[in-house]
Amino acid sequence: MIARRTLLIGAAALTAAATLAPLRAQAQTGPLKVGTVKFGSVNWLMETIRAEGIDKALGLDLAMVELSNNQAGPISLLSGGSDVIVSDWTWALRQRGLGEALKFAPYSSTLGGIIVPANSPIQSVAGLAGHRLGVAGSGIDKSWLLLQAYARKKLGFDIASKVMIQFGSAPLLAEQVRDGKLDATLNFWTQNVRLEALGFRQVIGMKDVMSELAIDPIPAFVGFVWKEATQAARGPQIANLLKAADQANAILAKSEAAWIRLKPLMKAQSDAEANALRAAYVSGITAPWRDADMKSAEKIMSLLIEAGDTEFIGAGTKFDPKLFHVPNT
Repeated sequence: MIARRTLLIGAAALTAAATLAPLRAQAQTGPLKVGTVKFGSVNWLMETIRAEGIDKALGLDLAMVELSNNQAGPISLLSGGSDVIVSDWTWALRQRGLGEALKFAPYSSTLGGIIVPANSPIQSVAGLAGHRLGVAGSGIDKSWLLLQAYARKKLGFDIASKVMIQFGSAPLLAEQVRDGKLDATLNFWTQNVRLEALGFRQVIGMKDVMSELAIDPIPAFVGFVWKEATQAARGPQIANLLKAADQANAILAKSEAAWIRLKPLMKAQSDAEANALRAAYVSGITAPWRDADMKSAEKIMSLLIEAGDTEFIGAGTKFDPKLFHVPNT
C-alpha cells in the first residue's frame, strides 16, 4: 500500500512541476541575450541584422547586453548576464579546461598587430627592445603569447624581458600611444585601423606572425561563444543567430547603403577611416569551422601553451575539438 504521505509528496511535486514548467519554457523562449562591447564591430553586425529585418524573418528575438569592455564579456557569460558573447576561442578553450563547457563559432578572422608612430625608429619586432609596449588585454592575450613564440623561435630572444610592458584596455592604449606615453602598442584591429588613419604604421600584423610560425591556414580567432547548457535549452535560437550573422555579413560584404547606415556607430573621424574600417571588417568575414581550421587551431594551442605561463595553462588547458561548433554535427 502506498502511504498517504507519499501520495501527498507526489502530488506536491507534480503541482510544483506544473507551476515551474511555464516559467522554464518562458526562460527558454525569451530573448536571446547577446553581450556586446559598446562601439565594438559586432554592433555593426547586430544593427544590420535588425535594420534588414533578418531577425524577424528568422523568428529570432534578440536582446543586446551592453558591456563596458572586452573583459566584461566573459564575466557576463559565465554569470548568466548574457547567453552569447563574442570572444576568442583561446579563452573559451581555457575555460573548458577549468570545467566550463563552452562552444565557439567563428565570427571574424581580422586581427591586429603592432602599431607605432610614423616617425618611430622601431622597424621590426627586434627593434622593440628597450621600448614601452602597450598590450591590449592581459598577460594571457593570444596575440601577446603568439608574439612571444615568434620572437623566441624566429628571433632568438625573450621579448617579455626586452620591453617595458603595459597591459590595458584597447582604447586606453591607443590614446597613450597617440600621446607619446607608449612607444608601440599591440592592439585590436579596430584601434589599429583608427591609428593608421592618423598616420601611424604597422610594424607587423598578427597574421604575419602566424605565417612565420607556419600556421596555414590561419583560422578565425574571434567568434560567438555560449554555454553547452544554452545550446541544449535554446539550440534553434543559437542556430538562427549564426544564420542571421551569415546573412548580415553577406549584405555587409556588398552593400554600400548598409555601411552608410552604420556610420554613426563606427565613430570614424573621416571618410578614409570609415572606408578602412569597412575594408578590414569585410576582409575578416569567415566561413564556418573546417577540419583544416581545427588542425591549425591545435597547432596554435600548442604554441600558446608553450609560450604561456601557469595563468594561461591553468589546471587542465588542452586542445578540445568539442569546443568548436561545426554545422550539422
